[in-house]
Amino acid sequence: MRIVFYVLVAGIAAIVTFTVAVLIYRLSHKYRLYPKIRARDVHTRPTPRLGGIAMFVGVIAAFAVASKLPAFELVFSDSGKILGVLGAALLTVVIGVIDDLIDLDWVTKLAGQVISAALLAWQGAQLASLPIPGGLLIGSPFLSLAATIFICMLVMNAVNFIDGLDGLVAGVAIIASGVFFIYTYVLSVGPTQTEYFNLASFLAVTVIGVCIGFLPLNWRPAKLFMGDAGALLVGLLMAASTIAATGQLDPGNVTVQVPTPDSGVVLGGSGLLPAFIPILLPFAVLIVPLMDFALAVTRRLRAGKSPFSADRKHLHHRLLDMGHSHLHAVLIFYGWTLAASVGCLLFLFVDWWWALIVTALGFLVCAIITLSPLSRRKAVEVAVQSAKPDAQLAQYDPLDSAARDDEEPTDAAAEAALRRVATGGIPLPGRTGRPPRQEP
Repeated sequence: MRIVFYVLVAGIAAIVTFTVAVLIYRLSHKYRLYPKIRARDVHTRPTPRLGGIAMFVGVIAAFAVASKLPAFELVFSDSGKILGVLGAALLTVVIGVIDDLIDLDWVTKLAGQVISAALLAWQGAQLASLPIPGGLLIGSPFLSLAATIFICMLVMNAVNFIDGLDGLVAGVAIIASGVFFIYTYVLSVGPTQTEYFNLASFLAVTVIGVCIGFLPLNWRPAKLFMGDAGALLVGLLMAASTIAATGQLDPGNVTVQVPTPDSGVVLGGSGLLPAFIPILLPFAVLIVPLMDFALAVTRRLRAGKSPFSADRKHLHHRLLDMGHSHLHAVLIFYGWTLAASVGCLLFLFVDWWWALIVTALGFLVCAIITLSPLSRRKAVEVAVQSAKPDAQLAQYDPLDSAARDDEEPTDAAAEAALRRVATGGIPLPGRTGRPPRQEP
């Protein structure tokens, strides 16, 4: 029943976040606290971006409730780390809110992230060692500080970079933090109850709670965005949870032991790979944000631009350009996150080859779904080439035609367009009421 305390904290965070988010939504529309639509934005109507404030209030509520529960006494015994996390979160949200309102330059935002991460490390939440077999101690305080700042900034920006579709960041964070909570909870199995309650698990459930509370207003069509304040806050807490987890295990004794409810039988992975899970899992749960971040930075540096300059070439933009609907693109991100994180976690519980098979199958399914629009477009091309000689073909792609009047192309519209092409039933552009597509 110890898990009930974590459920309680997550529930409080969710309820408070949702309540404050509704209030912010109404106030934002009343006082028109929303920016103009930018060229890279996917949404078509002005939407408030101050959801990060509601998420921060939810975090405060989770900390306040947990501090009064005896079960979390060990977590709050080190007040320095708690104050460090809250202080870094506050600074992150303040800078994020200002950016959401007036668009700060990237140098100012980057400086704020460095200060937030440094504050976290200064209060004791530092990466002191790398969790690999035998352990790799970071002997230098400067290197420990630098590694902590680097990880925080990496995760914060990776999460922020994918914040471009309704419900994307919140859903990915729920999946990633859920898997990471399972991992930290299993690691904390011990002879005393207090060992179940640790900072890493607490931060993970806090992220889950605030994201669950915010998701109803952020699901498509979104009424409220979390903005940079919310995305950077989620990234900071996820990074802090990862860093805290490295301090609660012995890297040289990583074998996971999970007692079954009815006996003393112990389950666990075997071989060398499970020993690397502590360092692999944080990257696995963030595989999509980190991949998007790496591609974006590489792309911008090659173009001679700042790595933090905005563009419309993120992975979620590319999925939309491939022909996926908004919802499909979001679910694809969820699928990749789930396949990578659960697959990595399985190495702790089953033989490596079973975990490898499940992970490979998950990746295969995600790849097929991701690339499916390409096969549909190929079918359209084949149908056009094999159309009847007397067919009157429009001067535009049927998929583009199907999507011209809608915000997004749908599978039904694409299939209808395909049938019209195959039967030679596409009328001339002048008879459809739609102008032909202009070539650039």
